Amino acid sequence: MSSETVQKAIVRWADVNPVEQIPGLTRRTLGETESAMICEFRSKADLHIPLHSHPHEQVGYVISGHLDITIAGTTYGCDPGDSYAIPGGVEHSAVFPVESMIIDVFSPPREEYR
Repeated sequence: MSSETVQKAIVRWADVNPVEQIPGLTRRTLGETESAMICEFRSKADLHIPLHSHPHEQVGYVISGHLDITIAGTTYGCDPGDSYAIPGGVEHSAVFPVESMIIDVFSPPREEYR
């Protein structure tokens, strides 16, 4: 393994600038490989993410707060420690009633998040 590859193997949270996805939602893109990417999202209270889909598989984990996520027309409430899985191409939306933090993994990585 080259030294450049080893350096990319570790991503320091403090070195990653947050990006505002939509007003009230920030993303930090953390580690990634050719087949997966992990991102941290922090939301303000009363944030709504509109219905959308993308070809990437998405698996998430709630760190803090609460998330009401609608996947393929069914809404689920998620609290800290809960996780969810969204197959690629499936419509989904989310509501964060309180300030929250989640971790999402995308496969394959999302180019627009690099």
